[in-house]
Amino acid sequence: MTRPELALPQLHAFVVLAEELHFGRAAARLGVAQPPLSQQIRRLEDKVGHALFTRTPGRTALTPAGRELLPAARRALDDLADGLAAARAVGCGLAGRLRLGFAGSLALTVLPGLLRAHRDRFPDVRLDLRELTSAPQVAALHDRGIDVGLLREDPDDPDLATRAVTVERFVAVLPAGHALATHRRVAVADLADEDFVLLPRAAGPRFHDRITGVCAAAGFAPRVVQRAVEWPTVCALVGAGLGVSLAPEGVRRLRLAGVAFRPLTPDTARTEVVAAWRRDDPSPLLAGFLAVVGSGGS
Repeated sequence: MTRPELALPQLHAFVVLAEELHFGRAAARLGVAQPPLSQQIRRLEDKVGHALFTRTPGRTALTPAGRELLPAARRALDDLADGLAAARAVGCGLAGRLRLGFAGSLALTVLPGLLRAHRDRFPDVRLDLRELTSAPQVAALHDRGIDVGLLREDPDDPDLATRAVTVERFVAVLPAGHALATHRRVAVADLADEDFVLLPRAAGPRFHDRITGVCAAAGFAPRVVQRAVEWPTVCALVGAGLGVSLAPEGVRRLRLAGVAFRPLTPDTARTEVVAAWRRDDPSPLLAGFLAVVGSGGS
């Protein structure tokens, strides 16, 4: 048995007439003349196969079929109104889901503030978070696995647009018992003969090259003896005496036992954090997130 297709204008007319129980008042409320209202009701009755109203001089009443239909008609109209409101919210970037990649160390600095500010401004947008180093974020953007990424250093990719989020100084990461840990500041050149623990270049080529560039400016290439993907691991290996490292200043917040963080001299080395997204993505959800980034997370 096929189900009859009920037109929403007919359901609307039916609900209004059921509430008014008067064709003149219902027509006025709908902003139509009485004949078109009567036609809508007759078409609906034809689809139902039964009369929905009894009509006697001076009185209109619902039939049993009409009383049965009324709650379902109201639900259908309410569901449509809710659906339209939800669609408008998504279309305006006020609701939906945005997939955000982020470098793990940013959870120590800018990420919490951005998340709070975004939640305050867009409470109905769900952020799906994925912790990824920079290179996997770029790959996930190309594969449409994430919508926007927070990564260290501009990936210089023609298919991606970027926006600066913040800039961090580099600091020296030393075993707490290291002779240089007694200094208030550490000259980069004084690390020339040290073993280094660094992130693998594949995790973020441009960020890795930024670190090695700091060393090159001081006249040496770092002698890398250990590599680790995450900064807590890098710092733990430094604390175990396996070497030293250079890290973004925010990594100091890890406060690991046996590890000392010292500012560098000259104090010129910086790493930039950027938001990156696909140039062909017109998503209003993305635009909302970038507006929060542009406001500095405030």
